[in-house]
Amino acid sequence: MVAKGTMNIDHVVLWVENPRLALNFYVNIIGMCPVRQQEFEEGNAPFPSVRLNDSTILDLMNRDMLPSVQKFTGGGDSGGAPINHICLSMNAEDYLALRARLIAHETRLTAGDERSFGAQGLAECSEYFRDPDGNVIEIRHYA
Repeated sequence: MVAKGTMNIDHVVLWVENPRLALNFYVNIIGMCPVRQQEFEEGNAPFPSVRLNDSTILDLMNRDMLPSVQKFTGGGDSGGAPINHICLSMNAEDYLALRARLIAHETRLTAGDERSFGAQGLAECSEYFRDPDGNVIEIRHYA
């Protein structure tokens, strides 16, 4: 069966030790827009999020919330099944700009496989790095 564009990823939840530090990284280095930042700071939201695009956000959930998450995920000690990495795709110009910001903030980048396969076919370039909490992020652009 082939998906015909009727599904999207709504959100991905990343475990973080310090939501404020994670928010700073994803907003000021990666370049995403904050979601519920003020509500989080005022204590009216349990965690902040960042917007990836019109239909997808990343939730930056403090690991302290694990006991409450385990109740509905059945995910054991991790609160959910572990993932390998998240890949962010963008155009070549945005890729180079993000790469420069990561290097300026002394984020270690590791080259991916040349012409690795993804949702849009073979990527021209890809690199991997870890966010402040150790989550692995891949960035790439296509031709």
